[in-house]
Amino acid sequence: MSYSVPEEPSLFSRLGELRAFLELGSMAPALPALMHAPRGDGHPVLVLPGMLTSDGSTVVLRRYLQMLGYQVHPWKLGMNWGPSEKIRQGVRDRFKELSDRYQRRVSIIGWSLGGIYARELARDLPSLVRQVITLGSPFAAGYRMDGSYDPELAKRLRVAPPVPCTAIYSKSDGVVPWEACREAESPQTDNIEVQASHMGMSVNPLVLWAIADRLALPEGAWQPFDRSGVNSWFY
Repeated sequence: MSYSVPEEPSLFSRLGELRAFLELGSMAPALPALMHAPRGDGHPVLVLPGMLTSDGSTVVLRRYLQMLGYQVHPWKLGMNWGPSEKIRQGVRDRFKELSDRYQRRVSIIGWSLGGIYARELARDLPSLVRQVITLGSPFAAGYRMDGSYDPELAKRLRVAPPVPCTAIYSKSDGVVPWEACREAESPQTDNIEVQASHMGMSVNPLVLWAIADRLALPEGAWQPFDRSGVNSWFY
């Protein structure tokens, strides 16, 4: 299989990132409906922020999942400055702390670069991970921190870890190429397209509903997102 360099978002998509403010404003009127989302068994969830953001960027998402009954935790590593040995070890230690505390498999939600961390963590510790959910994470882009394209890196990262993985992405993403945010088809992967900006994914009601749906699946009974019925109107 060949891997091409993904195209950068268009200027129109970049300007569309201003929608993030509207997405945040839509949370309050959408909350009554969001509280009717599927509920699961309250298992632990670790949420990883995107590049150049911190736990403050995931407050709304974490608070919503807490309202649904999950044991939701931030990464507690400060600003996400990008991959480094300190960050990689910190994410691993934080995950192991939660795994040991709850003695249960932990679901990991990663936004943008945080999703790449999540997939790599699941690749290393699959027996401890319940599922991975990525939000606009360009794991298949193959870009190094200096901006250069590495086809071998892209090839490796495209392969999903051996746990259920759901990639939530938007074709109007103005920050990363949406084509690089999709999982390859397999029995344990799914892709959910949403109308969202990159910066607004953690507060977008459609994204939050999809996350709630994924987390509610019984352990060991993961299945693709059901796009029938009312869901067909939005996804």
